Amino acid sequence: MATHTPPIPVVSYARISADTKRDEHGVQDQHKLNRETAARYGWTVVHEFTDNDKSAAKADVVRDEFEAMLKVLRSGELPDGPEVRGVVIVAEDRLARRPGDYERFVEAITYQDGRVFADARGQKDLYSEDTESMGLFGAVISKMEVRKMQRRIRRSHRARAEQGLPVGGTRPFGWLPDRLTLDPQEAPLVRQAILDLVAGRSLNSIVNQWQRGDVKTSLGNRWTSRSLKVTLTNPRVCGWREMNGELIRDSEGNPVVGQWQPIVTPEQWMAVKSIFDARKGHFVYRDGRLGPILPRDFKEPRHLLTGFLRCGRTQPDGALCNASLRVTHQKHCVQHIYICPAKTVGGCGGLGRRGDMVDLYVSEAVLAKLEEVQLASSTGPTEWPGQQDYEDAKARLEELRAQWTAGNISNELFFSAAPDLEKRISRPSHGRAELRGDSSTTTGPLGYRRGRDTAAVVPIGE
Repeated sequence: MATHTPPIPVVSYARISADTKRDEHGVQDQHKLNRETAARYGWTVVHEFTDNDKSAAKADVVRDEFEAMLKVLRSGELPDGPEVRGVVIVAEDRLARRPGDYERFVEAITYQDGRVFADARGQKDLYSEDTESMGLFGAVISKMEVRKMQRRIRRSHRARAEQGLPVGGTRPFGWLPDRLTLDPQEAPLVRQAILDLVAGRSLNSIVNQWQRGDVKTSLGNRWTSRSLKVTLTNPRVCGWREMNGELIRDSEGNPVVGQWQPIVTPEQWMAVKSIFDARKGHFVYRDGRLGPILPRDFKEPRHLLTGFLRCGRTQPDGALCNASLRVTHQKHCVQHIYICPAKTVGGCGGLGRRGDMVDLYVSEAVLAKLEEVQLASSTGPTEWPGQQDYEDAKARLEELRAQWTAGNISNELFFSAAPDLEKRISRPSHGRAELRGDSSTTTGPLGYRRGRDTAAVVPIGE
């Protein structure tokens, strides 16, 4: 009698770098093909890992599903218990484009014996050194192709710049959407700002004037000193083009003149550029005056928790996003905002918090923790002065209460003796409270109460 062999449980992995239609049709087509491949070999797909709209070639992009799949392969089972003994993909470039990622994948899937692996072209034995070497070589070739493509794009941008053609992307402030014709309302503002800077006006005063006049950037955001400086120091305002901080020049060494209409003359732009160049390495006051020279390793602080906060939003699979939060500013919001990056750069894009309130909350929590540590580390006498008197008075009062309850003493005797004993008990108890440090709590700014017996920040009323 023939025995029935259960199908081998495998997982399907799908990835696409750019989902322009935002409908996940690319990764769904890959999963469909993976299920067909698994059925051809008598396997069954028990779970699907999907990294949609995420690049595998960029080192700063975190593929959450890829990382989760590695953990499952190493453990041999899904978080809810089903066994996993292999992986099915469409092609190896969907799996990894960097040699390091491919090495980690091979190490995870071969951590236990008997694992299977296949793509649309056929099954592969990753336990074979030749197969592993070919896969690693393929990842190296893929990485080389990505770099070659990046070089072609850079050369294309360079060629457009040398021809004086405008670049794509966000519409530059001061020009119409064609990027060639001056905007009749924005261009005069840029021109006047440059003239005012050359005349000695500070950058902050111009920003304040634009904010009072409700002038917005081309993206609709409030102007800041940094964004205005970038706009005014861009050689585009005088008709020139810059790449990576260097002016594009022709064969004779002259700056290439763009095909767009300039806002100011090259001399006016160079005057503004020289003003900002002279400020490098110096502290600059808000009125534009130069201050002392800054140390070489000086870095101006931006926001309190930049680089520390992480996204705690729960993903569909139950895991936390855990992406490092970034700082942004939005329209009609004066405060900075901590946000989770978009999916294309490793985040979930689904979380944002007011930065000033988060900074305040964490600051109060740190202060409370420091108080707790200080109190815990303080050394003092375990007994307080008057402890013996306290114990004696307490015992006498208890005996007096027992005798009065039993009817052995009169009311007159009890109520005349009890107050004196109660006073003797209350006096040393104050010394005990001071020794333990468990007095009242302190109130922090904006209604936050910081208790001495806790490291957390608790809103009043909860």
